[in-house]
Amino acid sequence: MAQAYMTETGSGGSGPERPGSRFRRLLDGWRGDPAIWRRGLVTAGAAVLIALVMLFHAQIPNNVGNLGSLTETFLPWLGLLVPVLLVIAVVRKSATALIALLLPAIIWLNSFGGLISDKSGTGGDLTVATHNVNADNTDPTGTARDVASSGADVIALEELTADAVPTYEKALSGLYKYHSVEGTVGLWSKYPLSGTRPVDIKLGWTRAMRTTVNTPKGDVAVYVAHLPSVRVKLDAGFTANQRDNSADALGEAIADERLDKVVLLGDLNGTMNDRALNAVTSQMRSTQGAAGNGFGFTWPASFPMARIDQIMVKGVEPVSSWTLPETSSDHLPIAARVDLSS
Repeated sequence: MAQAYMTETGSGGSGPERPGSRFRRLLDGWRGDPAIWRRGLVTAGAAVLIALVMLFHAQIPNNVGNLGSLTETFLPWLGLLVPVLLVIAVVRKSATALIALLLPAIIWLNSFGGLISDKSGTGGDLTVATHNVNADNTDPTGTARDVASSGADVIALEELTADAVPTYEKALSGLYKYHSVEGTVGLWSKYPLSGTRPVDIKLGWTRAMRTTVNTPKGDVAVYVAHLPSVRVKLDAGFTANQRDNSADALGEAIADERLDKVVLLGDLNGTMNDRALNAVTSQMRSTQGAAGNGFGFTWPASFPMARIDQIMVKGVEPVSSWTLPETSSDHLPIAARVDLSS
């Protein structure tokens, strides 16, 4: 009986096999097997294809269903395919696939690895927040209270309805003495506003505005925008043409801005990777990319998959950027703190 027990539990009955021993046994099983280079060619091909998409996504044409923009919207998620293919490569005992997987892994880390680390700092002069409150929001008072709890000095709200505006005004009046609403977007501020006007983003109705916030550290031009929604349709692909035209118009307005310090708050219905937003992203910095912690996905609120709500700056230094808790909207609110003295 003792001999049988020792055989079943391993050498000397020393207990469970250690992970290092399992790894050595795995390598031993691969040694002398010439098929490790022939197996898994399909897996290796898939790894190379993913790498090429991540590396050359800007070359994917947009003239067929805006396929390029659609790919760029969800580009970070391609990284999830790497561990899946890794498991397949190990199970298949394919050295070729394992080596090929280095390509997408390195490219993903080079493109998005910086977003994983916490780059937030301390200090700053101005805290701003933005939230697409959803036209169908059933609790506008609670939503306003939740966003205000971020401690923001300036709050931008998008997708306001005429019926809901008085509710938001009442809920925020105690903390924010100054506010302005233009069409379906609005701005609430602890500091005086001046030069407020709508911004034409080629829609035929107002979904963007510009104002000057007179802070103790000087004037800041603040833009609030809600670019048109995009849809993924089987017969039309990524329907984003109207959004793209509005992004170009918004970029032109920001380029014409005379103040040096500029902050853009809003729902841009696009990510920083989306080439369609180049008119804006080419001249402004994302606070999440510069001073955030993680990807900061904002939509949909129940399971965020993309950061389509943005805080962007020009002429000021991002200090920290974060996502706020879920409200009654289908978007998550976001906030950032910036340094105006730079």
